[in-house]
Amino acid sequence: MTASCPVIAIVGPTGVGKSAVAEELAVRRRSIVLNADSMQVYRGMDIGTAKVPAASRRVEHFGIDLVDPGQAWSAARYQDYARGVIDRALAAGTGAIVCGGTGLYLRAALDVMDFPAGEQTDNPIRARWEQFLEEYGPDALFDRLRAADVRAAALLHPNNTRRVIRALEMHEQGVSYADQAAGFKQPQPYYDATWFGLTMPREQLYAAIDARVDGMVAAGLPAEVERLLDGGYAKALTAAAAIGYKELVPVIRDGASPADAIDAIKQATRRYAKRQLTWFRADSRVQWIDVAGKTAAQIADVIGGLL
Repeated sequence: MTASCPVIAIVGPTGVGKSAVAEELAVRRRSIVLNADSMQVYRGMDIGTAKVPAASRRVEHFGIDLVDPGQAWSAARYQDYARGVIDRALAAGTGAIVCGGTGLYLRAALDVMDFPAGEQTDNPIRARWEQFLEEYGPDALFDRLRAADVRAAALLHPNNTRRVIRALEMHEQGVSYADQAAGFKQPQPYYDATWFGLTMPREQLYAAIDARVDGMVAAGLPAEVERLLDGGYAKALTAAAAIGYKELVPVIRDGASPADAIDAIKQATRRYAKRQLTWFRADSRVQWIDVAGKTAAQIADVIGGLL
């Protein structure tokens, strides 16, 4: 396999086998793997985010273990980090395999996407609107957005307070959330990347997800959650994005049913996979490969034939 395509994106839903394929490609191409997963950046969240164990990595992996749970992180910070990794890989002549299921991170790294100043960390504007939400509630918050940026308000639900606050913050910084959303629909490449999407029939994907969750539990996910709780990371674990963690917190703290928690993890993961597929299928650049019944090596062969 040649290095004629120095940046390759491997995308798709959780549980489809992206990491194994990315590693196989990276070995063949003498490339590095850059992970584009919004949860793998957190240290100590290993089993529940399906990180490739350090001892079994066959190539260098980046985008893993960047901050402690609960520390400020964002797509803008990931963009700065990821582009640094990719630029160094290109300068070294190795190329990069960007692998992950967080669509915004992939777009931030590989496409033209400008973030307003202050997006990298928490800032006073955001803190002020968060305080407003606490005092006056989501309806009043949404009224403020509707008065400030009616186009942005038309795109958001009043209960999606995180996005409403983001839109208000952007408005104060002179950028419209609506304009940025329009940019999501019409990507402009920052790198000349080739995109491949891995998929399989829904029934098989859901079965793979269920088996994966069972494997995580058997590998010690409950103990991992308990260690993180003991470390003071309860707020991070109960965040909406922390699938696999937030469901187990009541089991550890309150004696809730482990079986019910595992079922909830499976259901939440299946729903997340559906959202991922919707995101990536909207991108016409993605070349889709049905990976059902194929090994990582066989999938890499298919990709090699398409490059």
